[in-house]
This record gives sequence, C-alpha cells and structure tokens, in this order.
Amino acid sequence: MKVVIMAGGKGTRISSVASDIPKPMIKIENKPVLEHEIECLRNQGFTDIILTISHLGNVIMNYFGDGSGASPVTGKPFGVQIEYFIEKEPLGNAGALFRLKDKLTEDFLLLNADAMFDVDFNRFVAYHREKGGLVTLYTHPNSHPYDSGLILADKEGSVEQWLAKEDARPNYYRNRVNAGLHVISPAVLNVEIDTPKIDLDRQLLKPLAGTGKMFCYDSPEYVKDMGTPDRYYAVCEDFKAGRVKGKNLQNKQKAVFLDRDGTINKYVGFLRHIDQFELIEGTEDAVKKINAAGYLAIVITNQPVIARGEVAFEELEEIHNKMETLLGYAGAYLDAIYYCPHHPRKGYEGERPELKFDCECRKPKPGMLIQAAKDFNIDLSQSWMIGDNENDIKAGQAAGCKTALIGDGLFGQDMTVFSLCEFADKFC
Repeated sequence: MKVVIMAGGKGTRISSVASDIPKPMIKIENKPVLEHEIECLRNQGFTDIILTISHLGNVIMNYFGDGSGASPVTGKPFGVQIEYFIEKEPLGNAGALFRLKDKLTEDFLLLNADAMFDVDFNRFVAYHREKGGLVTLYTHPNSHPYDSGLILADKEGSVEQWLAKEDARPNYYRNRVNAGLHVISPAVLNVEIDTPKIDLDRQLLKPLAGTGKMFCYDSPEYVKDMGTPDRYYAVCEDFKAGRVKGKNLQNKQKAVFLDRDGTINKYVGFLRHIDQFELIEGTEDAVKKINAAGYLAIVITNQPVIARGEVAFEELEEIHNKMETLLGYAGAYLDAIYYCPHHPRKGYEGERPELKFDCECRKPKPGMLIQAAKDFNIDLSQSWMIGDNENDIKAGQAAGCKTALIGDGLFGQDMTVFSLCEFADKFC
C-alpha cells in the first residue's frame, strides 16, 4: 500500500522552535519528526512512500534522498522507497493528490508530517477493509477537543457529521477527534473541483459525512500534533518517557478501569436524567494524571436503567457525552466507555424484555474488563479496577486486576482510598 505524507507545511505557529527548517524536520530526541514517522511505517511493512513538499523542501530531499540511503543520525538504512511531489504553487493540502492520481490506483494511506505518531497501521488498514468504505478516518480522544475537529458517528462507526473548529457543536459531545491519519480509496479523487487550491477536509472528506461511505477508526494510540511550542515540548517529554511507542497497540497496555457513579460523578442512586450528572470535585485532575501516567482510562459501569426502561440508549449516550465534554474542558479524557445494559430481575413497568437476563458483562462478573482487554491489548495484571462498592472489587479481582475501593468496606481490595484523586496522587 502506498503512503502519501503531506510534508509541505511552513509551521508558522512553531517558528520559535525552529524557523530555518521545514516543520517535518523539527527534531525529537535528535531525530526529525518525519524520520520517526517513516520508521514507524517501515517497521510495519509500509515502504512505498510519496512525500509532498514545498517550503524548504530541498532540506527534506537532501536528508532522505530516495530512501535507499542511511540516516545521518543513526547510520541505519531508511529501508523505504521515496518519491517526491514538489508543489511549485500553493495547492492546498489536497491539491497534490489530484496531480498524483495516476500513481494512486489503489487504497492508500494519507498522513500529515506535522504530527508525532506511533500506531498499528496494519490494524487500521484491516478495519478500513472490513468496513468497505471510501475513507476511514483515524480518530482518538485528546486533551483539547473543544478546539479540535470533532467526528460524530453511529454505533457502526459510520461518520454522520464532521464538525470543524469553526462549526457550531452540540452542548455535549463525545471526545472523538480527527487525528489527520486516513485510509482513502482513489475513487474519492473522481470529483470535479474547479479551484487550484483544494482543502482535504472541507472539499473532499466532509461532504462524505452522512453518506455511509466514510468510517472512523477509534484508537487510544499516540497521535499528537506539534502546532505550537507548548505541544512540541509536551511531545518531547512523552517521547522521553516512552509514552509514544508504548501506546502502540502492538504492545501490551495498562489501564485504570473506572466505575462511574460514585467514582467519577456524584452518586444519586439510579441516575436517570442528564441534569443529575455532576462530576465529583477533583475528578478532572485525577483523570488527567491517569492520562499522563500512560494508563488507558476506561469506564466500566452497570446501567440497569436501560433494561428497566427508565433510560433510553440515546439518553445514556448523551449523559456520557456530558461526562466526556466536562472532562475535555479540563484537558482530561477517557479512552473508552463500556456499559452493561442488562438486568436479571423482571417486574419493572416499561422494562425491555430482550435485556432482562443474567449476562456475562454485569459486574461483579468481569465481562466488560475482559472485552476491553481484547479490544486494546491490555495486560490485566498491570491494571487497576477502582470503584465504590463490592461489585467493582469483585469484577476487578475476577479479571485479574489490582483493585482499589473508594470508601469503606473489606472485600479483599489491594488498597482503600477516600477518592479517585487520592488514588491518582498515589499511583499516577
């Protein structure tokens, strides 16, 4: 599969870090960002690369050549084949694709060269092929969804809305951000656009929202742009700490599994209305510490109100959107939410019979944790389950996790804490 990397950005916002080299050549641990990207691709078998260049593009060409040489930094072969497309006039971030149509005859990866990433691309491509769409977007939660492009999708991952930064957005939304990594069918380029400068998002991809032809691939792996000096320095710290490579799903992950009611939000009994949802003070900072420590932050919650007919699936989704939005305002994020909608006992007015059975996912059974472990390659023995009651502790123990209880009680937990904040302070 060919890989097109857009490497023509000027990096105006990050010029204080390096103004005399193109943005993709800014160094992380003495090695250009673009070289880190190429290494990630090569190690997974993606070696056929086209670089689109413009601003100071000669610096990139002189460094990498055709990919057959060796790195000036490591002395090791690049191990790839590189072609270049030189933008002699501004073409936008997608105009070059139309000039390359004769080379893009099969599905291809389209990546930005101004981000640091280390992801399992084979897994990404396999998902794209499974869905059979024209485009698959790589999406993830980040620490600033309020100023990022948001992707709204249905349960099957089909993109329903694409909300750019300037677009109006709902009060509450899932923290699902477009990461700038794509798998694209060449059929996307079979459109007539009468402007020389073409915007990838607004003119090519956003119009596919709601057509059933574009999907999102959600992943917690490491993808961060370096558009500002602060974000660049944050990436440098993440790389030094091993969080960049460590988040690749080819590697075993560790997680903090979080109960919801009484752990993240104030306990009100059965939470039936979005207005009842209120974060416990300090939750945002605790989740931020979990994020920063390299743990996946995953909610594991029983929601029998669904089976009892007291809350609709759509209402629960909106409650969880509120949770993600409030956390996002503070720079915290959840990597996934798992909930059990079942309830074994019958006799409730308005109950949903199809959900009234003894399932394998309802805590204290470990089904949700085990499924999360499969989805994200989690080492359960290196993970924590934290909650405020016995069922949380038993579920964690059954899954093979370490456990922490918020509050009082002796259920064989590994530790007892006053709050999620106390847990995060001690272990993150």
